[in-house]
Order: sequence, then C-alpha cells, then structure tokens
Amino acid sequence: MSFAKAQSALKEYGKVGVQSGAEFASPHRLIQMLMEGALEKISAAKGFMQRGDISKKGNYISWAISIIEGLRISLDFENGGEIAENLNNLYEYMKMRLVEANLHNSEEILDEVVNLLNTVKSGWDAIPEDVRQNHVPKSTPINR
Repeated sequence: MSFAKAQSALKEYGKVGVQSGAEFASPHRLIQMLMEGALEKISAAKGFMQRGDISKKGNYISWAISIIEGLRISLDFENGGEIAENLNNLYEYMKMRLVEANLHNSEEILDEVVNLLNTVKSGWDAIPEDVRQNHVPKSTPINR
C-alpha cells in the first residue's frame, strides 16, 4: 500500500473523529485505525439496533461502510496481487452484508462482518515490526 493511498483511506477514517496521531502514523497503523474504527461503528450500530434506534443504527452502519470502502480503496493491486484482489472482494462482501444487516435489523449479519474484519485485522496486526518499518516511505513524519 502506498502512503498516498493510506492518506486517502485516512480521509474516511477522519470521519470517525479520532484523527489525533493519524498525521504521524505509519501506513500500517493507518490501516489498523481504519479497521478499529469500522469495528467500533459496527458495535455501536448493534447497540442502536438492540435499542430500536433505527436512525442512529443506519448512520453507524453507513459510517462503517464508508470506513470499509476506505480500506478497499487503499489496496495496492499493483504490488498486492492475489491478496489485494481477495481483500477487495472481501471488503465488497462486507459492505453488501452491512447493507443487508441494516435492511433486516440483523445482529447476526453484523456479527458475521465483525468476525471477518477481526480475522483480517489479526493478520494485519501480526505483521512483524521489521516488515512494517521496511515499507514506510522516507518522506513520512515518523522517519524525520
């Protein structure tokens, strides 16, 4: 993933309201923040669903969809090959399932998306620090 793509994805995350530290975060950390933000929004949506607050439920599901779209557009198809293509398809599936969860008030579908996103996040989180550092562009603030 290029730093420019990570910054573009961060625009979606900026809507989450946790932009502090994002300007100096590595591209790897930006993606972690996007995933964390999507998980938080889905969790909140589930709570609103349980309380019958349809408007807020819809808003938070839409927010999660936007964040997942930020993850999708940050993919580097040129260097990511089959992994990037598979993630693209998975992110599209997650977005479709979130729309279905919203339409059908389905906590089960929200749980499915959370499980999928947690699986991707656990893989992302497991990337060793030396690999992360080797993929940080020289012009980022963390390398100054």
